[in-house]
Amino acid sequence: MNVIVLLADGARADWLSSAMDSGAAPALARLRAECGMHRVTSVFPTVTGPAYVPFLMGRFPGGAGMPGLRWFDRARTRCTFPDYSRSYTGYQLLNVDGDLDAQSPTVFELVPGSVGAFSMITRGLSSDRRFIALSPKSALRAASIHFLARNAALLEVDREVAAEVVARACEAPYIYAAFGSIDKLSHAFGHESPEVLSALKIVDDAVAAVRAKLERLGKWNDTRLWVTSDHGHSRVSSHEDLERVVAGFGHVVRAHPWIFRPNADVAVMVSGNAMAYVDINRRERPYIGGMSPRSRELADQLLERPSVDLLIAQLSESASELHSLVGGHAVITRNGRRYSYERGTGDPLSLGADIRDVSANEAHEICSKTMYPDAIVQVAELAGASRSGDIILSAAPGWDFRARYEPVNHVSTHGSLRREHMEVPLLVSHTATGVPRRTVDLMPSALTALGIPIPPGLDGESFE
Repeated sequence: MNVIVLLADGARADWLSSAMDSGAAPALARLRAECGMHRVTSVFPTVTGPAYVPFLMGRFPGGAGMPGLRWFDRARTRCTFPDYSRSYTGYQLLNVDGDLDAQSPTVFELVPGSVGAFSMITRGLSSDRRFIALSPKSALRAASIHFLARNAALLEVDREVAAEVVARACEAPYIYAAFGSIDKLSHAFGHESPEVLSALKIVDDAVAAVRAKLERLGKWNDTRLWVTSDHGHSRVSSHEDLERVVAGFGHVVRAHPWIFRPNADVAVMVSGNAMAYVDINRRERPYIGGMSPRSRELADQLLERPSVDLLIAQLSESASELHSLVGGHAVITRNGRRYSYERGTGDPLSLGADIRDVSANEAHEICSKTMYPDAIVQVAELAGASRSGDIILSAAPGWDFRARYEPVNHVSTHGSLRREHMEVPLLVSHTATGVPRRTVDLMPSALTALGIPIPPGLDGESFE
């Protein structure tokens, strides 16, 4: 048995269905016709980087050590002077493996002989089994493609990833390969653009070539081929520069790329959604009741912005407040693996009832038909993570939180808790015996298929 996971970064579930219906992705459509297409939920924040963690660690990103694409190290235990922060869009991408929880193994560590192509997480991969992997040279290449918006070069990287997958399809027990062009071209041209379909064709051609090779060698029936995504996309027309907004309220702000501000009192770390860290000279994380009056005022001021859909602040180690300007507030509580949602001044998730002491799977089912799928679990898990911000925002439809310093003007975005970002496709080559619910389920499912014991402490469950 071997497992191949192809990640079409940024592919929204309904868009992929339409593309298959139109005939633009025949190999993927064949998988759907044979085994159906599952719609599963990603993780919050729905951003490349944090949303890769589930596939390779079976963990939600906050608890695994990556609460956002950018984050501030309040405790000063991992990041160094002068800024004590991370941004994985530059050279600090090389710190990913060390930043992640050392007690949680990656799938690469558990499956000897694994191959990773264009993977941000490489812990456990030998150098000869990393393709377009983290190194100073590859980081420079990725940075030049990203910051210079070299779309043709981006497609070429995807073609190299596809060639590597096809070449190694029979030799590795586990292959993880990420295709980044769908996401990047969606930002630049819109998710429904012809340019994005050209990126999807590379993924579809890779599936067709892998299948043809394995069928020719009589190994297709012994292979699990899964095609999925880390987040969706939606049209954006308004860009809120959160750093300037917070500075306009009278705060001195640390934010990328100009991160060193000696007298800063707030750190703004944008990850599609955003996190703000207040009273940053304190080493311990303040719960909302322990914030300074000025910091609590900042939360109220941000909630009034039209760009903000939801605002989250931690009440205690186990409880989070979820606020909506229109929908009021509720409290989400986590007790081990049990979750509750209690309405306060309103019902920001529009659930219509209080939810008490349910399992993660029950919470998933309750939220599945709302505009915020899996929100109860995702809010609890991210807000409760030690590296998360004191104020967490999820953007309103049509908005994002970063106006400056993007290499291209974004016309499509992601990062929020809303369905268009959280719901992603999962195509499988064999019928699942269980119920795929979340992207964190793929890692334990791969281990089950390979006959490898599942380590304790994972957030996902096997559907194999």
